[in-house]
Amino acid sequence: MENLKEELKKQIIEQLNLEDITPADIKNDAPLFGDGLGLDSIDALELIVLLEKFHGVKITNPEDGRKIFSSIDSMAEYITKAKA
Repeated sequence: MENLKEELKKQIIEQLNLEDITPADIKNDAPLFGDGLGLDSIDALELIVLLEKFHGVKITNPEDGRKIFSSIDSMAEYITKAKA
């Protein structure tokens, strides 16, 4: 799962054009929105696209998005469960 987390970090940086941020700057358990990476609702849409495009995983319930996108850990866990 560590490989998946590193992959997610790289994909997020690329997809959201986060300049001056490296995968090492993103902690696995840090919040992606608000005080963490500071992502916003537009970024959330990009993350939904990222999950579908790179991992073949769809989010059917928008309410689930808050939990899924809370951190790299939660995203990796969701992808792993969805693919199981």
